[in-house]
Amino acid sequence: MIELLGNLQIGFATAVSLNSLFYCFVGCLLGTLIGVLPGLGPAATIAMLLPITFGLDPASSVIMLAGIFYGAQYGGSTTAILVNIPGEASSVVTAIDGYQMARQGQAGLALSTAAIGSFFAGTVATLIIALMAPVLAAAALTFNAPEYFALMVLGLVVSVVLAHGSLIKALAMICLGMLLGLIGTDVTSGTERLTFGSNELADGLDIVAVAIGLYGVGEVIANLNAPAEQRTAAGKAITGLLPSRADMRRIWAPILRGTGIGSLLGVLPGAGALLSSFVAYAVEKKISRHPHRFGHGAIEGVASPEAANNAGSQTSFIPMLTLGLPSNVIMALMIGALTIQGIQPGPEMITNQPQLFWGLIVSMWVGNLILIILNLPLIGLWVKLLTIPYRYLFPAILVFCCIGAFTLGNSVFDVYVMIAFGVLGYLLKYLDCEPAPFILGFVLAPMIEEYLRRSMLLARGDPTIFISRPLSAVLLTLAALAILAVALPAVRKTRDEALVEE
Repeated sequence: MIELLGNLQIGFATAVSLNSLFYCFVGCLLGTLIGVLPGLGPAATIAMLLPITFGLDPASSVIMLAGIFYGAQYGGSTTAILVNIPGEASSVVTAIDGYQMARQGQAGLALSTAAIGSFFAGTVATLIIALMAPVLAAAALTFNAPEYFALMVLGLVVSVVLAHGSLIKALAMICLGMLLGLIGTDVTSGTERLTFGSNELADGLDIVAVAIGLYGVGEVIANLNAPAEQRTAAGKAITGLLPSRADMRRIWAPILRGTGIGSLLGVLPGAGALLSSFVAYAVEKKISRHPHRFGHGAIEGVASPEAANNAGSQTSFIPMLTLGLPSNVIMALMIGALTIQGIQPGPEMITNQPQLFWGLIVSMWVGNLILIILNLPLIGLWVKLLTIPYRYLFPAILVFCCIGAFTLGNSVFDVYVMIAFGVLGYLLKYLDCEPAPFILGFVLAPMIEEYLRRSMLLARGDPTIFISRPLSAVLLTLAALAILAVALPAVRKTRDEALVEE
């Protein structure tokens, strides 16, 4: 404990210097802005800023880039709640109930719940990094290709079981998402598949363009097709900008559970904030006494995923800092930023660069404090967006959607993808199909394929590797039990009653 306090003292000396505070503020502000603007994303922003970091000292550059990453998790929830456009892929889940709360005049409550959940999760995740970074990194190493494959299969099964309405429709959404997620070039053989000779499809479909179209453009089309009084939350009375005591009693347990889920899954390569938010939402829906409220403005459906994605984004630093292994594309870019400075992340970084290591950890807590100071006062500004007449609002939404899709790769093709999935999003809404399983299948399909191939190479083609390894066997058993349980008539009837649409 004395050693930890000494290390934190070193970190505070670095993180609260004027130089570090300035760059932490800049990173958090940029992160919030790019999170609010759909499509740009922290990966593109960090990639663009990498050359600038060469002129900064290592601590300032890494603190700023880290602020962009976890700041985007805050900002991404803003447009997800207000106009059903997830600024970040991890905010897709927040949009499910957050947007419905906005339509009911509770936009301020939804935004403040997201900010409070994110701040609490960020604070806890920072403590976890400080206390348990080496232990959690070692635990992540026990996951090999079979375990990752089994975990993702379990995630897909859970998303089907807990989806609203028909199991057949949910399964169809998973299959369609996986099919479209496999478009592109096979990384093993180099063969193009499902591209129909199109060079633009050789790299596959971008998740952000798909999400913007499915949730943003699709919602605009649905709103324009609805009576004027039903369009978005405009005209609704917005009350209760901060949670009441009753609201706090409803959200504190979901925030704790989301923080725990995000902290664990964030350490695992490839999982991070996106999978954490899906799992946290599924857990809340499963244990709730009133699961039918989810999808119709349940505050728990905002609190838990927001806590999970923020905790997951911060604990994803653990493998990078302690082992030098990137858990996602952002961490790969962070390693690039450190390499530019002549620093190699890994175990030696803790002893050779204690000011940088502990300064970054402490700056995460400082950054979360800056973010909640930035975001809570701005809630009044964000909710004023809802007073804009929809005839003025929807063209602005479409413009921002187009800008966000175009900036992904400076390609008009991504705009076409966004429009196509906007039409698909409207059709899914019309057919009463839930898009969340589609998104999860789309994201996980390439990863499932990759880990399946690695597992088969590891086992020389023997499929029993998945049941011979204890952890993967447990995960696949849970998936099988979930399928068998929902297939039982009594259980299926209970599920249909619990998840019936209002």
